[in-house]
Amino acid sequence: MSAFDPVAFHERAVRTPSHEDVTGMRDLLVETLEAEGAEPYVDDAGNVLASRGSDGGTHIALNTHIDTVPPHVEYARDGDVVSGRGACDAKGPLAALLDAFLACEPGDGRVTLAITPDEETISTGAAALDLDADGYVVGEPTGLDVCTAARGRFEGTVSLSGVAAHAAEPESGVNAVAALAPLFRAVETFDDAYGPGEHEQLGGPTLTVTTVEGGEATNQVPAECRFTLDRRSVPPETADGFAAEITDHLRAHAPEGVGVEFALKDRPTPFLEAWATDPDAPLARRLVAASGGTARPFTAATEASYFAAEAPTVVFGPGVLADEEGAVAHAEREYVRLPEVEAAGAAVRETLDDLLG
Repeated sequence: MSAFDPVAFHERAVRTPSHEDVTGMRDLLVETLEAEGAEPYVDDAGNVLASRGSDGGTHIALNTHIDTVPPHVEYARDGDVVSGRGACDAKGPLAALLDAFLACEPGDGRVTLAITPDEETISTGAAALDLDADGYVVGEPTGLDVCTAARGRFEGTVSLSGVAAHAAEPESGVNAVAALAPLFRAVETFDDAYGPGEHEQLGGPTLTVTTVEGGEATNQVPAECRFTLDRRSVPPETADGFAAEITDHLRAHAPEGVGVEFALKDRPTPFLEAWATDPDAPLARRLVAASGGTARPFTAATEASYFAAEAPTVVFGPGVLADEEGAVAHAEREYVRLPEVEAAGAAVRETLDDLLG
């Protein structure tokens, strides 16, 4: 049995800044695994990986991330409550998964720890993983609930083109900014025409205009205008499918003479698509039983999106994204309760023993 102390590791982790550079946090994780007799390695994408057990049986992967959002917030402890950047997102879940990984003694199966370096930005680490697991536990602050679905998030820009003209003779041009009114109404009707409908776990998608810019001079009919759309998707919608359908829909509602183009935000990795796992999948049921939590959707996009198409995937961990006072994760007041960290590790360990023992 491992002598690993998740509370002591958590303190060292929260004290280690990883909002700009994850090198120190990665070194801490590798050194900890080596001290516990594991054989970690760092792949070309910066992921830290380690495995225990043998091939041929059930394979469960444990995943979370070591990067945090800025700015760094110093470690502090008041009894069982630890505050600081990463306390719950996601160094609390990391401590819990590490505890379960080191304590697990797989029978005929295998458990892999896969820790990514850039979940808060572009997820190049997760996109590079090819674990071929039979189930994934992704560590995030869920209050010990077992999250079996999450919306995806896409972002793109709608570009409108018209014809510039003198504002004294507006009929001689085509006003791109004036086209916003009918196109904003079209945004509101998009899901009636093309949407995926209500998902049994996630409900319906959302589509929101978030930024607008256009026009160059106050005495000129504007020839160009742009607005940004934020899409929170539900299965089975994909980023590419949404892009094609929103383009068709907006073009059909644009005023005569106004050109419409839509482009998804350029990024080097796939968008985090919506995903869902059957709450009755053995991994989900057993973790619910072990944790005492409930099965529910997760309210934020995560790297679970990259794994859920391959195998049953759940998001689970200590801490919360928000409480009755407001934001917790990503906030100045970020905190986690240490008994939850220990309980999360015990629940994952029990689930691994059940599935792999």
